[in-house]
Amino acid sequence: MLLLCALCALWSTVPHRTAGKAFSLDGHTQHFAVTRDGLYVSTEQNLYQLRSDLSLVRRVSLRGLVLSSEPKFVRVPDGTAGNGTLMVNVLLPFTSNNTLVLCGVVNDCGHCEVLSLQDVSTVIYTETILLGPVTKHTESVAFLVTEVTNGRNNTYILAATEQSPKSRKSECTIQQGILNLFNTEDSQEGGIFSFSLPSAIFHLRDNIEQVGFVDGFQVDSFIYLFSNVKSSPGNVVRLTWLEAKHTSHVLKVYTLKSLRGATLSTGSSGSGGKLLASSMIPGTVPLRWAGVFSVDGTGANTELLMFDISPDRSVEQNKDPHFKVDDTSKTSLKTVRPQKTLLKQSHMSSVLALKHGAWSLFFIGTADGQLIKLVVDKHYQSACPKVLYRANDDQEVFPKLHVDEVEHKHVYVAFTNQIMRIPVSKCSTYKTLRDCWSAQDPQCVWCISRQRCTFQSECQNSSWVSIPEDFQEENIFSFKAESKASAQITIIVQIHVTVGPTKPHNFACQFSQPCERSPPPSYPQCICVLHNIQLPAQGLDVAVKMRMWKEEWLEKLNLRNCSEITGPPSPALCRECITAGCGWSSDSCSWANEGSTNKSVCQKMESQMNYEKPVISSVSPNVVSFFGKNHALLKGHNLKHVTRVRIHTDLNCSPLESPVWDNTGESLTFHIPSTENKGVVQVCVVLPDNSCHGNAKITYGSLPSCTDIKPSNTWLSGGRTITLVGSNMEFVDAVVHSHSPLKTLAVRFRKPQNVTYTCPAAGSPLSSIVLLKVANQTLNCSRPITYLPDPVFISTKAWDHTSIIIEKKADKLGILLEELSMWAVVKGQNYSCLMKANKSNNDTDSYTCEIKNRASANFEQLMIQVGDMTVMLKPKSSNLLLILLVLLLIPCIFIVLLIVYKKKQNQLTNRMNSLMENLEMDIRNDIRQGFIDLQTENADLLENVGTIPFLDYKHFASRIFFPESEALMKACVNDIGQDGVIVQLDGCCQSLSKLIRDQFFLTSMVHTLEEQKNFSIKDKCVLASLLTVALHSDLSYLTEVMEVLLKDLMQQSSNTQPKLLLRRTESTVEKLLTNWMSICLYGFLREGVGQQLFLLVSALSQQISKGPVDCVTEKALYTLSEDWLLWQAQDFQPLKLEVLFEVSSDGEMSEALEVAVLSCDTVDQVKEKILATFRTKFGFPYNSPLRELCIEYVRGNSSLRLEEVDLSSERLGDVTMLNTMKHYKIPDGATIKVLSRKTHAPLSQQGSVKDDQDFSGKYFHLIDPDIVEDLKNPERKKLKLKEVHLTKLLSTKVAVHSFVEKLFRCIWGLQSNRAPLAVKHFFDFLDVQAEDRKISDPDVLHIWKTNSLPLRFWVNILKNPQFVFDLEKSPHLDGCLSVIAQAFMDSFSLSDTQLGKHTPTNKLLYAKEIPKYKQEVKMYYKQIQDQPSIPDADFTAFLQKESKKHENEFNEAGALKELYKFIQRYFPEIQEKLEQNGAPSELKEHLHHVKKQFDELKSCSWN
Repeated sequence: MLLLCALCALWSTVPHRTAGKAFSLDGHTQHFAVTRDGLYVSTEQNLYQLRSDLSLVRRVSLRGLVLSSEPKFVRVPDGTAGNGTLMVNVLLPFTSNNTLVLCGVVNDCGHCEVLSLQDVSTVIYTETILLGPVTKHTESVAFLVTEVTNGRNNTYILAATEQSPKSRKSECTIQQGILNLFNTEDSQEGGIFSFSLPSAIFHLRDNIEQVGFVDGFQVDSFIYLFSNVKSSPGNVVRLTWLEAKHTSHVLKVYTLKSLRGATLSTGSSGSGGKLLASSMIPGTVPLRWAGVFSVDGTGANTELLMFDISPDRSVEQNKDPHFKVDDTSKTSLKTVRPQKTLLKQSHMSSVLALKHGAWSLFFIGTADGQLIKLVVDKHYQSACPKVLYRANDDQEVFPKLHVDEVEHKHVYVAFTNQIMRIPVSKCSTYKTLRDCWSAQDPQCVWCISRQRCTFQSECQNSSWVSIPEDFQEENIFSFKAESKASAQITIIVQIHVTVGPTKPHNFACQFSQPCERSPPPSYPQCICVLHNIQLPAQGLDVAVKMRMWKEEWLEKLNLRNCSEITGPPSPALCRECITAGCGWSSDSCSWANEGSTNKSVCQKMESQMNYEKPVISSVSPNVVSFFGKNHALLKGHNLKHVTRVRIHTDLNCSPLESPVWDNTGESLTFHIPSTENKGVVQVCVVLPDNSCHGNAKITYGSLPSCTDIKPSNTWLSGGRTITLVGSNMEFVDAVVHSHSPLKTLAVRFRKPQNVTYTCPAAGSPLSSIVLLKVANQTLNCSRPITYLPDPVFISTKAWDHTSIIIEKKADKLGILLEELSMWAVVKGQNYSCLMKANKSNNDTDSYTCEIKNRASANFEQLMIQVGDMTVMLKPKSSNLLLILLVLLLIPCIFIVLLIVYKKKQNQLTNRMNSLMENLEMDIRNDIRQGFIDLQTENADLLENVGTIPFLDYKHFASRIFFPESEALMKACVNDIGQDGVIVQLDGCCQSLSKLIRDQFFLTSMVHTLEEQKNFSIKDKCVLASLLTVALHSDLSYLTEVMEVLLKDLMQQSSNTQPKLLLRRTESTVEKLLTNWMSICLYGFLREGVGQQLFLLVSALSQQISKGPVDCVTEKALYTLSEDWLLWQAQDFQPLKLEVLFEVSSDGEMSEALEVAVLSCDTVDQVKEKILATFRTKFGFPYNSPLRELCIEYVRGNSSLRLEEVDLSSERLGDVTMLNTMKHYKIPDGATIKVLSRKTHAPLSQQGSVKDDQDFSGKYFHLIDPDIVEDLKNPERKKLKLKEVHLTKLLSTKVAVHSFVEKLFRCIWGLQSNRAPLAVKHFFDFLDVQAEDRKISDPDVLHIWKTNSLPLRFWVNILKNPQFVFDLEKSPHLDGCLSVIAQAFMDSFSLSDTQLGKHTPTNKLLYAKEIPKYKQEVKMYYKQIQDQPSIPDADFTAFLQKESKKHENEFNEAGALKELYKFIQRYFPEIQEKLEQNGAPSELKEHLHHVKKQFDELKSCSWN
C-alpha cells in the first residue's frame, strides 16, 4: 500500500490553472483576428477559419506559384506543389463589406487578396502590392479607418510600417512613406488598394533613427497611433492623432496632414521606457487608454499605465518633432503623463481592456505564459489580479488579445502554435453567495431565483446581488460599535453589496440581544441600541440574522469594550481594534464614533515595541518555479526576533507567510510557498508585533520542462551518469525513477538547461519514467529511460609492454571511454589503467588501456568498474602444447562417440517401433469402444425412483438463507415439535420488531451498514437473511422494503451501466431478492420442477456409476465435465453379483439380490451399489449404514473377507492401491454375503481408510501416483490420451438429455398459461422502473429479468439439489450440474458465443441446443409480459397466505437478537444517518429505547 501511494503521488501531474478550449496550429502564429462569426488565424503555411468555439471551418494553404513572366503570386490547391509561400503581414476582417483583406510578401514581392468572410477559400480579388513590412517580426500595424466627408463615409486601410536602418526594401513593389492610407473598394478614387498621393508622404524627421508602431485604432473621427521612436537621447513613446473628418474631396491628403502628436511620459520608467502593448478603455469620457510599458527596455520589468489620450486641438497640425508630412521644419512638443499605475508585473506582453458598468476590466498576457485578469473600480483602485490561465512553460502570449464579440464571456489568446478560448470569469465555480461576493468579480452576480453564481446576462427576470462599486471593504458585512451615552452601545451593521434591478422590499434584521428604541432596518444598514449593558472582558457574542428577498445570512459578532483594547501602539493592535468594530485615534482604541474605522490608518503607523529593525541582505534561491522551494536561506542582520517570512506583491494581495527555523540571528531557513501566478514578489520578515521589514525580491518562474535524456539508456546495475536536458532545470530538487519510487536521487550538477544525476539499479530490463521533484510536486519527463542488461566483458589480454586489450559483447548501451574505470591487479595491488581507445564491430567492442606506474603489462586479474558494476577478468592463456593436444584428441573422441551413437540409435529405433505398435493398438481399441458406446447408448436409465425425499419448507428456506452458517441456521429455525407453538416475543424483541417495521428506519439502517468499509459482502447476506426471517410473518411489508431498496440501488452512481444491475450479490437487497424468490416459488418448486430435478440428479448418478469411478479423486469415465473425466481408467468388465443379507444372528440369510458392479470397483464402492440397489428394489434404505457393514466372497464352503486394504494390497513405492473386485478375482455371478461388523468383527480393527488425513497421498485407485515409471506393471504403463475419451461426455449427455429438456421446459413453461404470481409481479415491477428511468433498450429489461430470476434463483437450485432434497451431493455430481447450469444460463444470454477449437467442452456440449432454448426463453418472457397485471389485492393476499402457511416455523426472536448485534455495532453511524435524513424525534427516541432495553440484558446470554 505504501508503494502504491508513493507511485500515485509521484505520477500526479499538475494541470493548468484554468482549463480553456484550445486549437493547435501546425505552425507559428503570425496574425489573428476575431469577428462575430469566428476567428481567422494565419501561420507560416496556412490560413485557418474557425468558429467561435474554436472548431475548424476551413484551412487554406498559403503555398502557391510565383509566375516567372510577371511578379505575380497564384495560390494552388492543397497537395499541389508550389514554389513560394505567402508570408502574411496584414489580416483585416472588413465586416461591413463581408470580406477579409489578406496581404503578405512572397519572394520580397507584395501580394494582397480579398477573400470571402464566410469562406476564406473563395478569392474575390488579388493584386501585387506591398501593404505591410517586407520581413516578419517587425513593429508594424494595419487597421481600418473611416473618413467622413460631407456626410459620406470612406473606409481605408491605414498601414504603418516599422522603419530602421536594417529595414529591407521590396524589389518589385513600391511603398511611399512609413504610413499610408489604402483604398478598400474599387469605387474609391484610384481603385482598390490605391494609396496616398505623393503630395502627402508620411516621413520620419532627419534626427530619428528608428520607429516601430505598436497599436492603432479610431474613435469617432480621430485616429490614434502609438509608436516607439528611437532617437539620440533614448526611446520615446509617441501618441499620434489624425483627424478623419474633412469637407474637401482630397480625403487622404488632409487626414495625413492633420498630424498632431504627444510624448507619453512613462513616469517611474523615465525616458528609456518602451511601449509593448496597448488597449483603449471603451466607454470612458474623457477617452482613457492603457499601455504595457517596459521599464528597463528588456520586457522583464513592466508596468500597466493609464493615460487620458483625448485629442488636444491646441497642438498645431504637422508640427510633430518626430514625424512630418511635408518639409515643414517648425516643431512643438507636448507631453502626456500617466493618470494611474494600475499594475506592476514582470513580463507583461499584451493587454485588452473592457468596460463593465462602472468597472474597468483588464486582461493581461505575459511573456511567461499567463493570462491575468485585473479589475479596477470607478476610482481606478485596482483589485488583486487573478490568474485565469497559467502555462507550465514559458510560452509567450501573442501581443494582441481579443474578446468574444457575441457574448463577451471568453478571451481569445494566441500562443506560438495554438489559440485558446479562456472564460473571462469562473462564476459557476462559486457555490454560495458569500463565495460569489468574495471573488470580487463584477461580472459575477448571485442570482436569487436560480440560487447560483452566474453572469448578470444569465440572470434575467430575477433579482441579483453583486459586489459594491469600489474596493473599500474586505467582507460582505461590517459593523461599528458606537457609544454616545453612558451604558448605551449602538451597533451599526451594514451589508456591502450592489443589488438589482431594484432594491429589496423585504430587507430585515434580527439581533440576538434585545434592541430598545432602535430605528427600523433600512437597506443596506441595521441599527441596534443596547441600554444598560456591561460588556464582559472576553466580549459579548451577538448574532445578527439578515434577510433580503429569499436570502438569509447569519453573522456572528463579538462586541467588545473598545476602551479596554489596550497595549503598546502597533499595527497589530490597530487592526485588532478596527476588526472589533471600534475606531483608532491618537495611538489608542476608542469607540467607532471617536476614531477612524479604516484599516489603512494601521499601515501608516510604526510599531512602538522595542525590537531591533531587521535587515535582509539576501535570499537564496531568489528565482524559483511557481511550485515554490523547500529550505530557502535568508541572510541579514537583527533576525533573532523574526517569527515568519511574508511574501507579497506591490498591491499587498493575498500575502503568503512561511514559518522560520534554524534562526541564528544572522540567517534563517524557511519554505518559499507555491503561488498561482508567475512574476516578481516582495519578501519581508515579520516581527511579533506583525510589522514587516526588509524588501528583498523573489522571482516565480515556469516549471522545469524535460525534453531529452542523455544517454537514453543504462545498465541494470545502475550508477550511470544521466543528463536531463530542458528548460528551467535549475528548479529541479531531485530525480525519481518510476520503478523505484521510494528512492530519491540527488542532483549532482544543476544548470538552467540541464541537470546531472546518477541513475539507480533495476531488477530486470524495463522502461522507467523519469520524474522531476520540484518542491512538493513531481513532473514527468517527456521520455522514459530504458534499462538494458549489464555489459558482458568477454576477455582481456596484454597487447604490448604496458597496454591491455579488453573485449566486450556488442550491445546498445553506447558506453563511453570516460564511463569505464580499470585497474590491473598484481599481487594484491591495484595499478590504474588509463583508457586510450575503443573499436566496435557487429559482435564485440574492444577497449585499450595503458597501465600506469608499471613497466610490464603482465597481470593476474583486471578489475573493471562501470557505474555501480564491478567485473574481474583473468588474462587469456597461450599454452601452445595444450592447444595441440586438444586438437589431436578431438577427432578420436568424435569417432568413438559416433560408433556408440549408431549402436544406441538402432536399439532405440527397435524399441520405439514396438511401443508405437502397442500404442496404435490401444488407441484403436479406445476409439472403437467410444464409438460403440455412443451408438448403442439407449438412455435406459431408471425413471422410477420411488418416493422423492423433499425437505420441508423451513429446512429448505434455512439452507437458502444461511448456506455457510450452520449456527445461524439452527438459531433461526424452530425445532421439530415447536412449529405449532405460538412463541411470545419478549419486550426487547417486540420493540425491535416494531422498529424495523418503520420503513424509514429500516432503509436508513441498511444504507448506513452498507456504507461502512468493514461491512463485508458476507455481512450483507447475513443481514438480508435475518431481515427475511424477522419479517417472514409480514411478507407484504418485506416486499415493499425490497422494492424501495431496489429503486435506491438503481439510483446509485455505481449503476451507471444498467445492464450490471443484480448481476452479483454485492448488496443487501440482492440477497433479499434471492430469499424472496425462494419463499414465493417454493410451492412451484415442490409441485412441478422438483420432480424433474430429482429425476435428473438420479439419472446422472446412475450414468456415472455405469463406468469406473476413481475412489480417491472421484473422477469418472461417464461425466458431463471434462475436469472430472477419468481418462486414465484401465480395462474393466461388468459383473453381476448374487448378494445375500444376514437376517438373524444365527446366520440365516435372505434371498439373493442381483447387483451390478464393475471389476474395477473398490470394496466400499461395491457396498454403496449394494445399498443403492436395495433401496431402489424395496423403496426404503437398509437398516445398517455402510460403515457398519462388511462383505464376504463365498467360495464353496469358505468365505473370503473383502477389505479396502489388506496384506495382499498392491504397493507402488510408498503408495498403496485400494483392493478391487479384479484384485480378489471375483467372477461374474459370484455370491457375496452382507454381514454386520457388530456380529462379525473384522480381522483388523482399523476404520475406513478414507478417515486417514492423508488419504489421497497414501492410497490410489485407478489413477497412477507420481512415481518412477519402472515401478509400474506393464498394464498400467499403457499410454492414455484424454482426447480419445471425450466421446464419453457426449454419451453421458445423450443418456440424460431427455431429463435435462424436461427440467428446462418445466422451469420456463407456463402452467395453465400463467406464470407464478411472484414472477409476474416482479417482472411488472422491473418494466415500470425501466419506463420511469427512460430506458428504451429491450436488452436491458431482458438482462434485469435474467439476473433476478434464472441467475439469482434457478441456477442456485440447479447447482445445489441438497437445498431441496435430503441427499448428499458429491463433488463429481456438482461438476456435472455446473455444466447443465451453464447451459441453462446460456439459454438466457443475448450474446452469441463464438465457437472454435479452443472453446471449452462445457460450452460445446450443448452448443446445438442453445439457439432453440433461447427462442423458448424469449417466448417465455413475452408470454409473461402479455399476461394481465396482477391486482395488488390479489398479490397481497398471496403473500399473507404464504406467511400464514409457515407461521411459527422460524425463530423470530433469535433472528431479532442477531439483527440487534449489527445495530449495536454501528449504532453511532445509524444515529448520524437518521439525523442527516431528518428522522422524526419519535423514531430516534424509539431507537434509543430499544438500545436501553437490550443494554439491560447484557448480563444475560443471548441463548
